[in-house]
Amino acid sequence: EFTQATTLALFDYLRKSKSRGFVLSLSGGADSSCCAIIVTEMIRRASTQLGWGRFSELLNINVKSEKEAIQLLLTCAYQGTRNSSAKTFEAAKTLAESVGASFHHWQVDEEVDSYTSKIERVLNRPLNWDKDDIALQNIQARSRSPIIWMLANIKQAILLTTSNRSEGGVGYTTMDGDTSGSLAPIAGVDKPFIIQWLKWAEKNLGY
Repeated sequence: EFTQATTLALFDYLRKSKSRGFVLSLSGGADSSCCAIIVTEMIRRASTQLGWGRFSELLNINVKSEKEAIQLLLTCAYQGTRNSSAKTFEAAKTLAESVGASFHHWQVDEEVDSYTSKIERVLNRPLNWDKDDIALQNIQARSRSPIIWMLANIKQAILLTTSNRSEGGVGYTTMDGDTSGSLAPIAGVDKPFIIQWLKWAEKNLGY
């Protein structure tokens, strides 16, 4: 039911907004992975039910295969910092390639350093992880937002928000970080459900 509801909603939103696809900041974690799979499944289900002709007509594009459609409609980007692990990069890259999405990656250390140095000058002291842990963590997440928004704007695409109900409910989230976007497909479901659904999707949908 979750799969049916979210894929239909994404397709309808894409069609009605006349957007050119979806952009996703793919971290290698469960939440963004769930969003990537939902978009891919949206394309599979819509094209199967409508046929490629009607599918293309409704979205004002010209595609004739699942591979073409996913490449065009789903753009993923891994935005690393010096604190990111090789494991999360490989997870993001492997997932994007396995579904056939467009995949990009870059570092945001320069942006993080720029914001940090400005505040250090204002406070007249260096920031450190002992005193300023939350702020230093949050600026890494927030530094990713403007550039992924820019990519979405240029592509005339919808930026997907990856925050879920569990994290939003307890405040384990970064305003203007993982809350950044114009559509939030998993905002109404909790983290345990997302983990359960990903396992179900792997077994039942073949991802």
